[in-house]
Amino acid sequence: MDNAQRVDVAILGGGLAGLTLALQLRQADPALAITIFERRSHPAPEAAFKVGESTVEIGAHYFSHVLGLREHLDQEQIRKFGFRFFFSDGRDDIDRCTEIGVSRLLPTPSWQIDRGRFETMLGERAHARGIDFRDGAMVRGVELADGDRDHRVTWSRGDAQGTLDARWVVDASGRAGVLKRKLGLAEANEHDANAVWWRVEGLVDPNDWSDDAAWVGRCTPPDRWRSTNHMCGKGYWFWLIPLASGAHSLGIVCDAVLHPLDTMDSHDKAMDWLRRHQPRVAASLEGHAVMDFRFLRHFSHGCRQVFGDRWALTGEAGLFLDPFYSPGSDFIAISNTYITDLVLRDRAGTQFAPHAALYEQLYVSFYANTMTLYQDQYALFGDEQVMPVKVIWDYTFYWALLAPVYFAGRIADIAMYGRLRGLLERGSALNAGMQSLLREWGVRNDAQATAPASGRVLDQYGIDWFHELNRQLRDEADDAAFDARIAANVARMDALAAEILGRARDVHPEIGDHGLDALLAGDAPPPSLDAVWYAAA
Repeated sequence: MDNAQRVDVAILGGGLAGLTLALQLRQADPALAITIFERRSHPAPEAAFKVGESTVEIGAHYFSHVLGLREHLDQEQIRKFGFRFFFSDGRDDIDRCTEIGVSRLLPTPSWQIDRGRFETMLGERAHARGIDFRDGAMVRGVELADGDRDHRVTWSRGDAQGTLDARWVVDASGRAGVLKRKLGLAEANEHDANAVWWRVEGLVDPNDWSDDAAWVGRCTPPDRWRSTNHMCGKGYWFWLIPLASGAHSLGIVCDAVLHPLDTMDSHDKAMDWLRRHQPRVAASLEGHAVMDFRFLRHFSHGCRQVFGDRWALTGEAGLFLDPFYSPGSDFIAISNTYITDLVLRDRAGTQFAPHAALYEQLYVSFYANTMTLYQDQYALFGDEQVMPVKVIWDYTFYWALLAPVYFAGRIADIAMYGRLRGLLERGSALNAGMQSLLREWGVRNDAQATAPASGRVLDQYGIDWFHELNRQLRDEADDAAFDARIAANVARMDALAAEILGRARDVHPEIGDHGLDALLAGDAPPPSLDAVWYAAA
């Protein structure tokens, strides 16, 4: 090698994934030499065009507790009022539509993130902690070395250019996928969905959609605007996410067949689409200045490998699922934690390759299990009978298994996976069967023109066991107590699955069991949900 600068870790991309990884690495080992290359200049503009503003529990915990950013989140971002869903396709009277959401904040917090503001803060912290953060810098090439030799990055920044040698190279370049393209790792999936999104100046408050004081007062405080609001219809959902800079993020996400992209790939087209499908929302956007507009075809993608021989991919450079349920920052948290673990193992002179292989298997399994929530499920999004049940099931699956593993700091605990393998596999099998059952239920409802009761108020806060699943994420536990909690969570999934299967059979006696009968043999459990969750006219 020549006299190129040398570092321990070179990170290609200084967006959300790259900056948080650098801070996590610095926190784990202050002696690590880290360089980040980011093509955009800092400070980043507020209300930036990037998607991924809504966090859920794992990502929120990663930002607030693992990285220690709670003060910034509380003071500079918006505390999220959970997810909220309205079944409002084609309707003006949203206060008479079925609504799912919490009436009060659940115990475990999450936030709405103004990505520009957040990434500017992350960049400042990187500089303050001695990380070499080069914004306005382009990566021109990467040479991955064999054996124990350093990798090499070629870069340019303005009129300057050079090379940098690195023990580790991490691709956090988003959809540019520098290493993914070089290594031919791109992998398509069958989740064919598209998205368009834009920002408007000023906040959009759902409470302005009604003069009914009782409807406005269903939430305490009456801050529906702080939720990630989902306006749902068959084959699509529309998001509204508030940003602390005083803007609102808006987006249409849809099944590519049911709602073709060419019907919404400009702001004018998107607004025409919105006037047809969500007229009350469209009317509320009149007078709000438009800040940007973007669209993306077939946004979901896989990756054949994310952890290699002293190289790794994180964030959208690796895998991306779907923005429904906002899992993007969760997968950043998980991949960054695995990468940090691998770098530290290598730093200590221990074998890291076996762990890289295991983390690869785990990460891909999390992706595959989570994908079942989305793929071929968009037709359900307007079904007022099935979708409320699906929402509860999907939350339960997340809070019962993956979320507690991450919160407990056990995402890289190989011994734990060995001890709990049977329970984790059972939970995954229950979810696979349930997603298939829900899909058939929706198809049968369509065929028989089933008309569920509209106008229901479905308050997740009032479900005691659901509230407790959320609360206990923050509980500390030794191995025995943690294992017992996962066993209890899987038992909760058993009970809920048995109830949902029974309710589906009440409506459609010929519906398939999708493998659930074999998993659920035993006495009927006590009810998990009040009858209103299953109501049909």
